[in-house]
Amino acid sequence: MIPYVLRRLGAGLVLAVLVTMITFLLLGTAFDDVAAALLGSGATEERVQEQQARMGLDRPLVIQYLDWLSHAVRGDLGSSYFTAEPVRSAIAARLGVTLSVVLAALLLTAVVSVVLGVLAASRGGVVDRVAQGASLVGFLVPNLLIAVALVYLLAIELGWLPATGYTPLAEDPVRWAATITIPVLALMVPGIASLTAQIRGAMIGELRKDYVRTLRTRGIPTRSIVLRHALRNAAGPALTVLSLEFVQMLGGALVIEKVFALPGFGSYAFDASLQGDVPIIMGISLFGVLLVVCVNLVVDLLNGWLNPKARIH
Repeated sequence: MIPYVLRRLGAGLVLAVLVTMITFLLLGTAFDDVAAALLGSGATEERVQEQQARMGLDRPLVIQYLDWLSHAVRGDLGSSYFTAEPVRSAIAARLGVTLSVVLAALLLTAVVSVVLGVLAASRGGVVDRVAQGASLVGFLVPNLLIAVALVYLLAIELGWLPATGYTPLAEDPVRWAATITIPVLALMVPGIASLTAQIRGAMIGELRKDYVRTLRTRGIPTRSIVLRHALRNAAGPALTVLSLEFVQMLGGALVIEKVFALPGFGSYAFDASLQGDVPIIMGISLFGVLLVVCVNLVVDLLNGWLNPKARIH
């Protein structure tokens, strides 16, 4: 198991290098705009070139990337071009906001999807049709439209929750929960749609297998068969889908945080992209890749724990 983990971590590091290198090369065309933006609209071409030279932006892109990478491996991600704020501390300060929203949405998505998927597969009938209908709606309706509808209903019409803003958990836990509820619900709907469909299909397949019929003939209660045997065997593919949902939710946070004025990872990336703030974009790209690698590794280890046949040595 340890060699496998080390191999996966090594592959993750290679992936991080490739993603950040491609990102840096794609951002190369923005360097002229960055220097001009720092100097103002009245800057001459000569001053822009001087500013680029001071910032080291006149060097070949490959040299600039290698310079960034040599600092990144030592934990130095540079500073924002526009605010001079260190990138690492800026991302760390905002990452907690994003993770609180995404992890809450992921956990609730898993719970709701397991309940709906298991009930739909084991009971069928009306429950199955309702679960399939809910999944279809979740697939078809965009995140942004869901967010707008939730704001209108829960914040404007009913007045139960704030429409925008964020309160830190340490400051007021109740207010914190209220400020992230609508963003969490907006992220959950598409995730529930795909995960419920996956669990339902996997459970139907498991419940039709011979070992389930054998357990029934031995008088094992249906509840025990469904929850202790079929669900455990169906959990592997569902965990894979859940890891993909984590990636999608991180991407969805880019829009959701901007809509709800949350000071998180996503809104920070959005603003940096508009400004062309390369150090911030590079730092966010690196953090994002490392998060995905860690989540995929955890999912693989959980799959091995749930299904001994899938364990990797």
